[in-house]
Amino acid sequence: MDIASLKEAIATTRRVLAATSKDQLDLATPCASWKVSDLIDHIVGGHYFFAAGVNGTPPTDGGGGFAGGDFLSAFDEASAVSVAAFSGEGVMEKILTLPFGQFPGSAFISLATTDVLTHGWDLARATGQSTDLAPELSEKMHAVAKMAIQDAFRGPEGAPFGVEQVAPAGSSNADRLAALLGRVV
Repeated sequence: MDIASLKEAIATTRRVLAATSKDQLDLATPCASWKVSDLIDHIVGGHYFFAAGVNGTPPTDGGGGFAGGDFLSAFDEASAVSVAAFSGEGVMEKILTLPFGQFPGSAFISLATTDVLTHGWDLARATGQSTDLAPELSEKMHAVAKMAIQDAFRGPEGAPFGVEQVAPAGSSNADRLAALLGRVV
């Protein structure tokens, strides 16, 4: 995985976020325990978590509460922090110590890209937007996730990934990725 894929996932999710209004913050999302406001806080805060992982600093979510303010600007600022971290010299080859194990930077950027893209899908689904997001990137991330996600990482709400679902025939690549990660499409 590379920085270009992460940037594409960020741009894709940013478009969904830009079309999200404050009056949608209390809507339910495909993530059973989150409202749209919780999801936005996670999407923005996730970038601070990614940067902390790359930089070897304690995990942080940037303070949260982003949905209550200018969440698009907060997203832009946070995503710039994570892109800068992942763009550092030698990051892709470096072994990173994360709360859930040690991974090469190339694997962590793949996880970050999947997280950003999939939560963009969650937000699109929750707010009635098209879920046909970044078809080529979604197809690539589906293939990566299919190989990387073990059954031990799947489970009920609170596990990293839900139980794999079946995407209906003719589903978009992003829908197929979401189903693989446990979302009902």
